[in-house]
Amino acid sequence: MSTFQHLSVSQLIQLSETNPETQIVDIRDAASFESAHIKDSINLNNDNLANYIAEADMDQPLIVVCYHGISSQGAAQYMVEQGFDEVYSLDGGYQAWRESED
Repeated sequence: MSTFQHLSVSQLIQLSETNPETQIVDIRDAASFESAHIKDSINLNNDNLANYIAEADMDQPLIVVCYHGISSQGAAQYMVEQGFDEVYSLDGGYQAWRESED
């Protein structure tokens, strides 16, 4: 059985630059997402998960982002189980991304 991979912030930046089709899903709560998020990311929650899976391109890289890179690991594994080919959990989560932007 396949599994997700870990991705650093610098690897995310590089992957996004080399593949504009890279999908980023943010599983933080809606208020946190609205406050700030990675450009072009989608806030994924229980309400829109089924639609997202039905409409997403399962052949393109998918990066799962949470607060600190812990919850995203379980969510990333779930996305692998749903049929996504290339799934990553962002190490350090949104916090690491935000710190890299400073």
